[in-house]
Formats: sequence, structure tokens, C-alpha cells
Amino acid sequence: MAELNTNRNFNKDKKIDMTKIMAGMGKLPPQAIDFEEVVLGAIMLETEAFYKVSGLLSPEKFYSPVHGIIFEAILKLSTEQLPIDILTVSQKLKQLGKLDDVGGQSYLAHLTNKVASTAHLEHHSLIISQKFIQRELIRVGAKIQENAFEDTDDVADILDMAEQELFKVSEGNIKKDVASIGDVVAEAIKQIEEAAKKPDGLSGVPSGFTDLDRMTSGWQPSDLVVIAARPAMGKTAFVLSMARNIAVDHKRPVAIFSLEMSNEQLVKRIISSESEISGEKLKSGKLADWEWTQLETKIRNLENAPMYVDDTPALSVMELRSKLRKLKLQHGIELVIIDYLQLMTAGSNVGSREQEVSMISRSLKAIAKEINVPIIALSQLNRSVEMRAGDKKPQLSDLRESGAIEQDADMVMFIHRPEYYGITQDEDGNSLLGLGELIIAKHRSGAIGEVFLRFVKEFTRFQDRDASFSMIDTGGNTFQSKMNSGDSDSGIPELSANKNFNETSGLSANTDFEESGNAPF
Repeated sequence: MAELNTNRNFNKDKKIDMTKIMAGMGKLPPQAIDFEEVVLGAIMLETEAFYKVSGLLSPEKFYSPVHGIIFEAILKLSTEQLPIDILTVSQKLKQLGKLDDVGGQSYLAHLTNKVASTAHLEHHSLIISQKFIQRELIRVGAKIQENAFEDTDDVADILDMAEQELFKVSEGNIKKDVASIGDVVAEAIKQIEEAAKKPDGLSGVPSGFTDLDRMTSGWQPSDLVVIAARPAMGKTAFVLSMARNIAVDHKRPVAIFSLEMSNEQLVKRIISSESEISGEKLKSGKLADWEWTQLETKIRNLENAPMYVDDTPALSVMELRSKLRKLKLQHGIELVIIDYLQLMTAGSNVGSREQEVSMISRSLKAIAKEINVPIIALSQLNRSVEMRAGDKKPQLSDLRESGAIEQDADMVMFIHRPEYYGITQDEDGNSLLGLGELIIAKHRSGAIGEVFLRFVKEFTRFQDRDASFSMIDTGGNTFQSKMNSGDSDSGIPELSANKNFNETSGLSANTDFEESGNAPF
């Protein structure tokens, strides 16, 4: 899809007249006036009636404007913790200057006379809500039709508008019911029992890094994990190494949304890491015969791995939600990676950049809960790290553009490579050369701490600190094994719904590799 224009018009200030729409169709709008009268009457008669329906109704859901005004007065009484009956509602409407607009106290009495029983009040309210949703769908459909007929709007923008409008309808009307703690306990015990049956004891999606998995028990469903670092620390290298471990070694479906690099650039990074041939050599294409053999042999691990990438620039929250729903349905994805958060857009004008980033982080958490998969979002840090004396380790206050990121995330992790700042030894004199430090600064459901990984600069990848290379015989030549321990026969076939991964036979000496193996990102 083309890059989205954030300065859309879409006639959003133009009121879509429901009466005119339905008149054009020769039909009345969906409505339930009788149910509206009964519900309002019951609320003014029974003390607890309002609390039974307050989660289902709002003033705009009433078809009759008069009924919407009355319910708005009832909401104000509830907010002020005042009794709700025909007299207090009448008094509140009088204070608001709207009593005559609704037909006076006589109309309120008429509503109470409509009530025969309050036994099915919630069902009646549900019908009112359903009629409202039907009217909203008609309104959205008319708006889409109107913009589609106009040649002034880009079709990609119209599609985005349609997604946003439909999302607003579903988001505002589809509520999750309150759950009994007994049901939740039963589900929690089931998850604990399933984790106990696994040999590694991990309840979530494994990262492939032993010490990290030991601290996190794997990436947990519905969690929003923010991994932040300054440029050149290796954010992209880390998540690509992890995605490779998950998809190739554990055969778990992974989705990567790369807003910074194209699909081709991303895959070339993976090829360099997997084949253990530097990006510089791949870029020049000057490989020895044994290196071509190594390349063709190693990328077989990628041919069928369940990894999917999307390089849509300026990806909006609405687009992401739509794509993830489709990926979840079609491929059963178990982990989502976003590179990186600050390059996303909220999809609408929300004020300052800080407010936009806050909305994006809140939306990512909501999406993680909705599709029940962990979302790992990369994030930039501000320059405070560079100006800090000492070990220059990042802190939560260094998160760029929004403190809401820290609040919304279930886990915040920093990547720190002391060697980059010329720090080669720790306080005990141990070498820090070639090491990357993962600092878990926030962990809502677990421990915080530090994990050290080995950073292989030549191949821009991370691996376990104590991982060793084994040598494989390839008919007179030897080359190194996988990035962690163990081999796998699986790999990445189609990394995107729109782009097919090149077959082994398609690789040649003049293949154009644009990414440098020395750029950890």
C-alpha cells in the first residue's frame, strides 16, 4: 500500500444525514423506540436499573434525540452520586435548560408508565445498542461511498479511512464481559500445567537466548515489550537474531514490520547472519567457491521458516491491526516485531508528536491483548545517554518522545554495548569486548536484571555468550555452524505476502547486497 497521507480531509467535517440516506433507500433507519422508552422508564423507577445497563448504553445510542438528552441527564446524576428517579431527572433537566425540550415532566411520567417489568432490562438495552451499530454501519458505508465517488482522494487513503471508521464502531461497541475469578483461576492453572510439561519450562515464546529465556520464561501472550537503545547498539540485529531462532529453531510463526528497511535489505541481513559471510563480501559478490557452497547450503535453513515481513512505510495503527488480524487468522503468528515505534503514525491528527507516540504505545498494548500475542516494539533513546558520565548505561527516563511508552509496556529492555563507548573491562577487570548487555529495567510480571550476549559484529547478530562454533565439512572446505547451538532443517520460505524469497538457485555472483555487515543498527 502506498505511503499514507496524514493530512486527510475525507469531508470529515461534513455531517452524514442519516434521514437523507434512508430516504434515498426508501427505508426507515434501524431503531427501537419502544425499548428506549421502557429502559429510560425503568431507570427512573428502579434504583439498580441504571447500573445494569450503564455499560451498554450512551446518549448517542438512542435513536430519539429526546431520549439521548434524558439519558445524558441520568449520567450526570450518576457521576454526581445523586439518586436517580423521575423527580431528580426532572430537576437535572431543568438545571440544564432542557426540560421543555424533552416534553416536560409529563413525558418523563409517560416513560415510567411504559414499564411493565424490569426483568429483561439488559436484553432491551442490548437491542438498543445493536440498532445503533446498524445505523453506524449505514453511516460509515455512506461515507465510504461518497468518498469513493470523488476523484480527489487517493484510494489508499479511502481504504485507511474505511478501516478507521469501522474500527471506531467495533472498538466503541464490542465489550468484553466481566469474568468470574473461578474461570480465570482454572485457565491460569491450565497454563501452569502446560508449562510444567515443557522440558525447558517456558510458558511463552522462546527467544532462543538461554539466559534471557530463564529470566522471562519466554515472551508472554498479550505483553507489549519495548526494546530501546541508541543508534548502532544493535536493535535490529538483536530482533533479527531472535526472529531467526524462533522461526527456524522453534518453528514458531513470527511477523516483522520493518518501517526503516525494505524487505530485501532485511532479508539480506538475515542471509549474512545465517550464512556467516560478512555483508561486505555479499555486497561485492566476491566469494570463493567454498563460500558459495556455504551460502547455498546455509540458506536452505530459511526456505520454509514461518517468518513474514512487511516494509510498509509510515505504518498506521489501524493498518497494523488489520494486518495482524489477517496474519493471526491465516498463519497463526505467535510473535510480532515492530522496527521501530517512532516511525509509526497514529493515523489521524492527534496534536503534538509526544501525544501521537503516546497514542501509538497505548494502541500497541491494546492490539497485543486483542490478538493475544506478544508485541516487541523497538524504540529510540534520547541523547542523554551520550552525555552521561561513567558506564553510559541507559535508564527509563531516556525513552524518547513519550513517558507513556514506559507506562504502557509490560517490559522495557535496553541494549547496551560498552565496547562502543571504549569501555573494554568491567569493574572486576573482566573483558567486555564483543559483549552486548540486555538490561531489563521494567518487568511487570517478573524480575529485572541484566543478561550478557555475544555480539558478532562481522555478521551483525547476537548469540548466547558461551555459544561456540562447530566446524562442518563441505567436501574439502569447512565453515561455521549456526548462530546458537544446534542445527535446524527448516527456514524462511516466503517472508512477505507480496514478495517471495529467492530460491537457492537464484543466487549468483552478481547478487546486489546493499547492507553492510558492519552496521548493527
